[in-house]
Amino acid sequence: MAVRIDPGIERRLRLLAETSGRKPSFFLQQMIEGGISALEDVWLPVDVLAQVRAGTVPEPASHHAEPDLFEDSAF
Repeated sequence: MAVRIDPGIERRLRLLAETSGRKPSFFLQQMIEGGISALEDVWLPVDVLAQVRAGTVPEPASHHAEPDLFEDSAF
């Protein structure tokens, strides 16, 4: 998986990593783990959210419902 990050945010992430002695990927993982539940609460249908909370994460669909703003095709 690859993501594009705003250059200002990337500088902040690199400073955090450099200052703490950790890798940027550590902090990205922390942010994802800390924020994914809030995103799931907002964006997942109730039945799918129940499956996720039960530990049975369904396989994602093979296609996007809408174009992803971070994919090359959107630019």
